[in-house]
Amino acid sequence: MTLETVRLQIPFESLVDAISSLGLEEKRRLWQLLEEEIAQAEEDLLEEDPTIQAEIEEARTAYQTGDYQTIEEYMANRSGKTP
Repeated sequence: MTLETVRLQIPFESLVDAISSLGLEEKRRLWQLLEEEIAQAEEDLLEEDPTIQAEIEEARTAYQTGDYQTIEEYMANRSGKTP
């Protein structure tokens, strides 16, 4: 069975009216979906940012050369203990 995508152009006010008519559980499901979509869109935008790309590349290089600190080392240093 082939899944097909249909894109609809719905006026924003009609969408608001439709959401208003939903029950509480449906609104929660919609809220969760929107949160996931927004988080993904924000992540995609960040990944396109040249500054973020440079920071990611810097972190990858540090990791590959072993120039990093494990979480255990970090926590030990914060608490004044040695690993």
